Amino acid sequence: MPNIRKAQVAGTFYPGDQDELKSNLEKMLAQHKNLAIKNIYGIVAPHAGYMYSGKIAAKVYKQIANQDYKNIIVISPSHYDYFEGCSVYAGNYETPLGLIQANNSFIDALCESDIISISNLGHQKEHALEIQLPFLQLIAPDFNLIPIVMGTQNFKTAEKLAKAIFSVLGNTQHSTQKTLIVSSSDLSHFYDIKQANILDAVIVNDIEAFDINRLNEDILEKKTHACGFGTILAGMMTCQLLGATKSNVLDYGTSADVNKDFSKVVGYLSAVFYKN
Repeated sequence: MPNIRKAQVAGTFYPGDQDELKSNLEKMLAQHKNLAIKNIYGIVAPHAGYMYSGKIAAKVYKQIANQDYKNIIVISPSHYDYFEGCSVYAGNYETPLGLIQANNSFIDALCESDIISISNLGHQKEHALEIQLPFLQLIAPDFNLIPIVMGTQNFKTAEKLAKAIFSVLGNTQHSTQKTLIVSSSDLSHFYDIKQANILDAVIVNDIEAFDINRLNEDILEKKTHACGFGTILAGMMTCQLLGATKSNVLDYGTSADVNKDFSKVVGYLSAVFYKN
């Protein structure tokens, strides 16, 4: 009997009732148009409560609805556990919308890399990964999950993770299965609205330019901030290896758009990485 990672933030970050959650997701998705962007290899989605960032997340999830992704790799930062490298959960995740099957053969192959190990660390209480799953269950109901949490967020770890994922996808067993990379990240935290917009504009521009090195440099030089910057780097690197040539930031906003508190805001964006 496989391990089941039960929902931890249902009822707080998003509705805990199945029908209410499904209705909530459908309403958010209905607010957006499908922009007909082809060959999407990866996305960035925020991970705050749906009240704050759900609409921004919904815009990017609208673009990948009904695209028949068989494997979805969700890369999340770790807010609660501190560890080296990356961890993958050995089991299935569950939300109020039901159980999500893990791709165990994919996970086993990934763990041949010295940067990735099977562990509960980063998965037990982490909301940043879980918050993506109900959206995915609604728009891609038959997918298999590869849940990755980055304990170390830096360029080297992101690069090793990207190469490990790319190597597994080159295996004939997985190469024919359509795969999506989801990078879970919010942006600046608790600056006033003016400073937040300045900091967030840097990362928006770097992602728009699909400039991995510049994004890393801007993070290191503290010109911008993202709690999941490592997940964004890893997502961009993996998608580039897979053939992505372009990225678009689809939406940007802050917590102040909802709560009207402009003194301490959190920034959010959604973006796609695709082949032009």
